[in-house]
Amino acid sequence: MSKTSIVVIVGPTGIGKSELAVAIGKRWNGEVVSADSMQVYRGMDIGTAKLTVDEMQGVRHHLIDVIEPTQTCTAALWKTWADEAIAEIAGRGRLPVVCGGTGLYIRGLTDDLDFSTGSSESPARAHWRAFLAEHGNTALYAALVERDPARASQLHPNDTKRVLRALEVHDTAERPMSANYDWSTREGRYRVLMLGLCMEREVLYRRVDDRVDTMWKAGLVEEVAALRRAGVTGEHTCLQAIGYKEVVDLLDHRLTEEQAIDTIKRNTRRFVKRQMSWFARDPRIHWFAKTSDGRFADGEEQRMWEIISSFVEGISKESPE
Repeated sequence: MSKTSIVVIVGPTGIGKSELAVAIGKRWNGEVVSADSMQVYRGMDIGTAKLTVDEMQGVRHHLIDVIEPTQTCTAALWKTWADEAIAEIAGRGRLPVVCGGTGLYIRGLTDDLDFSTGSSESPARAHWRAFLAEHGNTALYAALVERDPARASQLHPNDTKRVLRALEVHDTAERPMSANYDWSTREGRYRVLMLGLCMEREVLYRRVDDRVDTMWKAGLVEEVAALRRAGVTGEHTCLQAIGYKEVVDLLDHRLTEEQAIDTIKRNTRRFVKRQMSWFARDPRIHWFAKTSDGRFADGEEQRMWEIISSFVEGISKESPE
């Protein structure tokens, strides 16, 4: 049996992945599967930069607005949903286009990783679980950054399960967990074409700063206030996200408006750096450079379309008669 073929678009925040996914969807009869750990939550539109209906241009999107912000989306749960969405899209003869910057989600899907756990809780893990309950996701992640920065760069701050595991390993093993991480790619259930968007780092940082300013003017503070009125608290996963946790600190008078904006920009730039480090390790990704105005560098767009065309032609040749 031939594998289902998918196109995967990766890259750092604010570089234009969603716009490219829509363009591919329109050109090759595709539908988009969001691989963003925060866009799954309803009511989180501004801070996660969800596309509007008009911006989707008629291309159907999946795994956006699928759960309430008081719930929690794990990598395992997202992978289950993504597998179901891909099967449904491909079953209708359309091209699944997975798009997002959550590296763990992408890796779990392309390498068919098993996110199940079955180990008993060690004293070290119990300690860090209690620390998490008292201090929250951000402080837990900061503890890992201090102890094993290499492993921290491989994880999303909200992936508390793996952050807990990394801290446990740090406390009980002779070598940090990052020293044993296997970055070799694995053959999964899909035939994958991976496209990556890149940009000179300082230029991207300026785009990130402008993006934060735009979100702020669009009503990010009001969005967070509405979530809190609906019963969402700082302990819920969604309000630990960059952009949201800083606004919570503003609303609780721990930060001024200027401090909140500056902190969001700083934390987003740090997140972008982690994203770039994560994706740079994957040899399967075809990289395409973009310029400061968001356009493709000379020759890059044509090269990209040729690679996608070749991939799509391969799908039709492998399809059963």
